Amino acid sequence: MGITRRQFFGWMGAAVGSQMAFTAQAKAAGTAHFTGYPGSMGVLHDISRCIGCRKCEAACNQVNHLPAPETPFDDRAVLEKIRRPHAAAFTVVNQYKPKGKPGPVFVKTQCNHCMEPACVSACFVKALTKSKTGAVVYDASLCVGCRYCMVACPFNIPAFQYHNPLTPEITKCTLCQPRIQKGLRPGCVEACPQEALTFGKREELIKIAKQRIGAYPERYEDHIYGENEMGGCNWLYISNTPFTGINMREDLGITPAPALTAGALAAVPVVVSLWVVFINGLRAISKRKEQIATEEKSQAVSAAVLSEQARFNNEIKQLKEKAKTEKEAAITREVKKALEAAARGPSENGAGQTPPSPKPSGTAHPEKQENN
Repeated sequence: MGITRRQFFGWMGAAVGSQMAFTAQAKAAGTAHFTGYPGSMGVLHDISRCIGCRKCEAACNQVNHLPAPETPFDDRAVLEKIRRPHAAAFTVVNQYKPKGKPGPVFVKTQCNHCMEPACVSACFVKALTKSKTGAVVYDASLCVGCRYCMVACPFNIPAFQYHNPLTPEITKCTLCQPRIQKGLRPGCVEACPQEALTFGKREELIKIAKQRIGAYPERYEDHIYGENEMGGCNWLYISNTPFTGINMREDLGITPAPALTAGALAAVPVVVSLWVVFINGLRAISKRKEQIATEEKSQAVSAAVLSEQARFNNEIKQLKEKAKTEKEAAITREVKKALEAAARGPSENGAGQTPPSPKPSGTAHPEKQENN
């Protein structure tokens, strides 16, 4: 039995009413504001110390059991182009050549683990959450693959496993959450030979950054990147060159992402529910249309068969009548011929005539006798 238009719009109205009543008292997932967990951990990246060795990339690859890259980690040729993290590389090192600098500047890029993450606020199923350790962690079992987190992230970090069509996941740096929970440092921090990466409590890292800037003001920019950007991050940077010259955004402001998206995200549960109803309604209507089309096609085929059968029967009838008529006409002609022949009589037919007598064989011809 198919769905009617009245039923479809009735379902839509019911869904709207129930969801609007619910969201009048509840907020969308991930939009609650917080200022970070006390004692949360983080990493300070001193860009002035980085030499672009890519040992942090190799360590990240090993710790997270990622596939081996096409280009070996000791091949610095990859630094000739700007890269971004992807499903097979949670962190990358990029090389920049800012104006006024005698040599290149190297910057490690990965998830900044925001204090109030945009990706978390965009995830209405809570597949992304902010951990007490400071890490933004991902639960693949909850993910619906909407990829809103990829759109929401101002740093363009979350990546999607496009090569995995059956069970694709969102991938990004985890701040080595499993290692932190065991009391270990992130793999990239341990592998850095120049101590360009420092792991510790976020509050302590900010103090260290301020001390370095204060001790060497001619060396560093007077700015701790991540201290306030988008409400603050657990990954911090200090640099010996302006951040805008190394592809780091300084137009983000200090307002946390949830404060900018709470209004729109409050409607997400409603939209999702309505979308389910809408899709089911369309599917039911489409199914009913297909059923009607099938019935109409069957009726058309039956009508065509009946019409063709009637035409065939009519042609057979006409052929039979024609054959019968021709047969009767032939019989009539033969009978007529026979009657006409009988009416002419025997004389006309050559009957009763006496044939001429043959001449005697021994009698000479008169002309021959006279000659003799």
